[in-house]
Amino acid sequence: MSQGQGRAGRFIRLSLPRQYIIDLLHFSQKIPSIPVQRKMNVGKTLAARKCLPNAPSWVVIVAKAYAIVCAEFPALRRSYLALPWAHLYQHPNSLASIAIEKEVDGEPAVAFLRLGELDCNSLTSLDSCLRQAREEPIEKFRSYRLAKRMYWFPTLLRRSIWWIGLNGSGYYRARHFGTFGISVYASLGAESLHPLSPLTSTLNYGPIDAEGNVNVRVVYDHRVLDGATVARALVRLEEVLNTTCAVELEMLAAAQVRKSA
Repeated sequence: MSQGQGRAGRFIRLSLPRQYIIDLLHFSQKIPSIPVQRKMNVGKTLAARKCLPNAPSWVVIVAKAYAIVCAEFPALRRSYLALPWAHLYQHPNSLASIAIEKEVDGEPAVAFLRLGELDCNSLTSLDSCLRQAREEPIEKFRSYRLAKRMYWFPTLLRRSIWWIGLNGSGYYRARHFGTFGISVYASLGAESLHPLSPLTSTLNYGPIDAEGNVNVRVVYDHRVLDGATVARALVRLEEVLNTTCAVELEMLAAAQVRKSA
């Protein structure tokens, strides 16, 4: 008999982070989501970022650029709601839901940072919020605290609360879930091809090469908008990254040079 044959495995209870993701996916898989990808060149942004010793993260740069695009494309700020009857709700501004890896009792967990007014705030301040969130304990995150309160509820009751939260009020949905999501593994040299999310659009991108080439993908809810709109938004996103964001990074670099002189 080979070593290990006949041994039994062990029972592992679903942890709070696992249960949260399972509930999230339960509703995400019901959405008719479709990915649209564009190969971009963000060479100007890459060059400007290299001039900064403590440059803002790519997540923050892309999030701000996408928020600017969402301000120009109202459909990206809309969501599908089923109550009191099927309709669309349009939020006045964008709220990003950024996935952050944390640890709970030695187990990897995902928390979601909500960032608002991205198009109005500087990259420096947004990056500061992201860095702080990465260092904070998971108990600081609203998504974790809400999940913890509902963890012991029966599945039917817990998912009923989820459903009402996603369909009962457009304002509540936007404030608690965001208007768009960002989930990336580019720093690990990987990218997700079709991330699932209950949000109208979820943005992700792959590793950026030395010339600034990168695959950028938006997974969108086809009930809310069409692929052509997303394709045009991706064209505009590339423009914003290489103009507005690149210029802001150049100004940050110039300010640091003046400060050190």
